[in-house]
Amino acid sequence: MSLPLFQFPDNEPSKLVGFAGNRLDRQSEKRSDTASHDALAQSDTRLMVLEGGRLVLDYSDPANPNALFSLEQVQDFQPDLDNAILLGLQDGYSVLAVTAQINTDNLGEPLKAVPYRAIYVDNILPDDMTGAMAEAIALDAWHKNHQFCGRCGQKTSMRAGGFKRTCDACDTETFPRTDPVAIMLPVRGDKCILARSPHFAPLTYSSLAGFIEPGETIEAAVRRESAEEMGLNIGRVGYYASQPWPFPYSLMIGCHAEVLSDDFTVDFGELEDGRWFSRDEVRLMLAGTHPDGLITPQKNAIASHLIAAWANLDA
Repeated sequence: MSLPLFQFPDNEPSKLVGFAGNRLDRQSEKRSDTASHDALAQSDTRLMVLEGGRLVLDYSDPANPNALFSLEQVQDFQPDLDNAILLGLQDGYSVLAVTAQINTDNLGEPLKAVPYRAIYVDNILPDDMTGAMAEAIALDAWHKNHQFCGRCGQKTSMRAGGFKRTCDACDTETFPRTDPVAIMLPVRGDKCILARSPHFAPLTYSSLAGFIEPGETIEAAVRRESAEEMGLNIGRVGYYASQPWPFPYSLMIGCHAEVLSDDFTVDFGELEDGRWFSRDEVRLMLAGTHPDGLITPQKNAIASHLIAAWANLDA
């Protein structure tokens, strides 16, 4: 009997989530310690400019803001070129991320520094640029959080085009991290569990989620988090899709989880509310027509895709 190993639903649903459109050629095998410096010497190189949780955009064309600048265009931002991160190649030219060393509150038209989350929530950039931004801001956060050696405590320096840090004293190497998070939709027949945390937007209900711990499989994390947050007994677990989440550097691993009984107990220390929702009710939430105004997360969130995939099974 042959196994349908590559019969993914929706032709790989991970392609449809936010931050997943990055099409840069990372060329990881060519990241030398001079890679960023060499790229900056090329006249066609383009740069993303980061500062204080924001990305600088050019609104010369208001309908199509631009996130990439030439080296000449970024000089007024006093970019930290010594710590430029080589993100990859696009259409044959290098794309780097640099940090502005000036405050970008008042840049003047047509430039504006836009918060990362606003770019994601409001779909300000096309998918490929939002994906490249995710790579840039995750790496930028990692560098800011790893300025000192975890072994001896001395200063570290950027290497390999921004994909490694090396201790100046003991030569210990540190590489960019990605924290895995299990995000799951518990389902039982024609109903599913949705919950909300205190920090959610009003009336929003979503799937459950939690960090995968050391020595733990994805399936084990799904079962543990479901039990901890909602007291659920989980049977089968099925992977559905993943989403890069650069706040600061996580990977959301989306699963559907089979609930073995109707019983649940909400952990109100972590959640504000949680309960069973019927498939019909969830469809109303997805459509924005629920009589109580309840909604699911925005459409480019992996939670929304998990919920919609289940809700539309019999549509």
